[in-house]
Amino acid sequence: MNTDRITGAGKELKGEVKKQAGDLTGNQDLKDEGRADKAEGKIDKVIGKVKDVFRGDK
Repeated sequence: MNTDRITGAGKELKGEVKKQAGDLTGNQDLKDEGRADKAEGKIDKVIGKVKDVFRGDK
């Protein structure tokens, strides 16, 4: 496992927290920011998985 996957998981978690906070407070901007962070985290995790495959890791 590489740092991209770990960083991605952190961003994804941060995005989910922001999204939920936006839901609770009715703040659409915070909710949208959370969605964007979560999507960025998912992309980072995929990049990490691809790098692992090319290195022969699982």
